[in-house]
Amino acid sequence: MLPSFSSAPVSPRLLCIILLLLPLLHGCGNDEKTATKKQRPVPVIVAEVEQTSTPLIINAVGNVQPQASVAIKTQVGGTIVEQRVKDGESVHEGDLLFRLDPRPFELAIREAQAKLDRNRILLDKAAKDLKRYARLNEINAVAQEQYDKTYADTKSLESDIQLNIATLERARLDLTYTVIKAPISGNVGIVQVNEGNVIKANDDRTLCVINQLEPISIAFSLPEKYLPEVMEMRRTGDISVQILPAVDRTVTAGNTGAPAAPIMATLSAMDNAVDTTTGTIRLRATYTNADHRLWPGQFVRVGLVLREKPDALLIPTAAIMDGIHGSYVYVITPDNKAEDRIVTVDFLSGDHSVIAKGLAAGERVAMDGQVRLAPGMPVEVKGSTGATSGTTTPSGNGTPGASE
Repeated sequence: MLPSFSSAPVSPRLLCIILLLLPLLHGCGNDEKTATKKQRPVPVIVAEVEQTSTPLIINAVGNVQPQASVAIKTQVGGTIVEQRVKDGESVHEGDLLFRLDPRPFELAIREAQAKLDRNRILLDKAAKDLKRYARLNEINAVAQEQYDKTYADTKSLESDIQLNIATLERARLDLTYTVIKAPISGNVGIVQVNEGNVIKANDDRTLCVINQLEPISIAFSLPEKYLPEVMEMRRTGDISVQILPAVDRTVTAGNTGAPAAPIMATLSAMDNAVDTTTGTIRLRATYTNADHRLWPGQFVRVGLVLREKPDALLIPTAAIMDGIHGSYVYVITPDNKAEDRIVTVDFLSGDHSVIAKGLAAGERVAMDGQVRLAPGMPVEVKGSTGATSGTTTPSGNGTPGASE
């Protein structure tokens, strides 16, 4: 028989111990519920590791510069009697831009020609006199002083004729300067001096500026650490350069609102020294610019394609986290468990990273919700996205390969 304790008195000390143990006994009853709650799958969006050919592109900010720029100024003075060029007009090499009043220069030509003709007549007479005095001098029939003077006059007239010829040629050259033509093909800016204005020789004022637009140059700088690779690629062949306007990506050069297609240029020049103040090397790319998408003075985004990695492993950069031992990602196993994995990033390609070590093609990595994960924790795949497509596909049941 079981002993009966109904009549046994309960001591106050025992009663206090029982009251203190009641919360602990109640907590032990909830341990199983807490463990079940901690094991609930964490919802995540995954991205598949894709293997594809990916270029290594070094980004920089560039400035568009004309291939050639000419400031049109006058070499002679006069009144502008004709203006053929207009603001912003496209011109070709040899096109007439301005014409100065030619009459003063035509008069200068006539004056120089007249002096030349007079001195030639005087020289003809002096030459005959010198010949006659030379025969008389041989028989001592004329004073030596008279002969010397005739000889000096003849030689002086010969020098004057040479001076007259140079003056005439200069006058003719000045006349050609009254016709101002385009030295290069390009686009004219704002015309600064118009028809009817009087300008002086070598005037400080610029009539207009012509910028060559086809082809056009893009100047940019890169850190000197890329110098060996750039030099090696220049030796082996042309280097491609991607150009995009330095504006919002949703705006194109034509302001149509559609994504701007990159412009493919070619690296054409490299500076012969590294800038010691910035540690950069200046480079220049050339673009044909037949479509006039680039304009002098414009700032652009430049992407220099250094090399191509044929079997690159791509994942979204958002999936990579920094830890004590370096960069890592959470790999989602086939049974939907989280596994932390140390990875080595080779280089960045836009919003994605090229992985050199740590992942294999086809594996899935968590790219949204990974901050709540821990090794071995179950996950529920809510969607998946390709590494390069960036399109999220909802997952119906959370099982591997369930995306449509």
